[in-house]
Amino acid sequence: MKSGFTAALLALTLTLGCGGVAVAQAPKAKPAQVQAVDPWTAIYAAEARKDYATEVRLLRPLVAKGDAQAQYWLALSYRHGQGVAQDYKEAVRLYGLAAAQGNAYAQSNLGLMYRNGQGVEQDYKEAVRLYRLAAAQGNAYAQSNLGLMYRNGQGVEQDYKEAVRLYRLAAAQGNAYAQSNLGTMYEFGTGVAQDYVRAHMWYNLGAISIKVASTNRDDIAQRMTPSQIERAQDMARKCQASNFKKCD
Repeated sequence: MKSGFTAALLALTLTLGCGGVAVAQAPKAKPAQVQAVDPWTAIYAAEARKDYATEVRLLRPLVAKGDAQAQYWLALSYRHGQGVAQDYKEAVRLYGLAAAQGNAYAQSNLGLMYRNGQGVEQDYKEAVRLYRLAAAQGNAYAQSNLGLMYRNGQGVEQDYKEAVRLYRLAAAQGNAYAQSNLGTMYEFGTGVAQDYVRAHMWYNLGAISIKVASTNRDDIAQRMTPSQIERAQDMARKCQASNFKKCD
């Protein structure tokens, strides 16, 4: 009996503590959950405020991990000399890493480097190969640039109809350069029947973004009647309103 009473008393003492006052047992703190921060949020913010040095610093760890988008972005930094000293060769290297992973923008931009001979020996055939890879993915820049290669016969046999086809694909995505170039094809009747009204329409659409289209539109307007210009402007409005689906 005594031993049982002693045991019970000891248990009560452990529960209540000294002087019979209950000791509050604080719950064990759960480890703080660290929320993963998307590094691209910080990268986009740095780009928006034109803090290119920070942008480059944030991109490098991602590039080291083989992130294709980061490789492409850092290549842009080296190409334009933003946050780093301009270095076409390093831009080509980084574009190449991203292009090998199927990044269409990297393929298109690397094609441009080969076309212009920037950071690499000029090679029209390699430019065409890279443009085709990106164009097959629906990249409007590559479609427009590949159209230019077919128009000029650079790296491929000259083919105006193929140039027009590619320009149309890019123009339908709102690419101003393709729209302007398509206007030129209609103005001079290369790959399509000559049509000043459609030429004016495409120039008008391209003029929203690039100055050369505005200049070309104003030049061709001097060879058109007022009714033709009015029709072309109406077509441009309808084309734009349909998101470039109803342009012919």
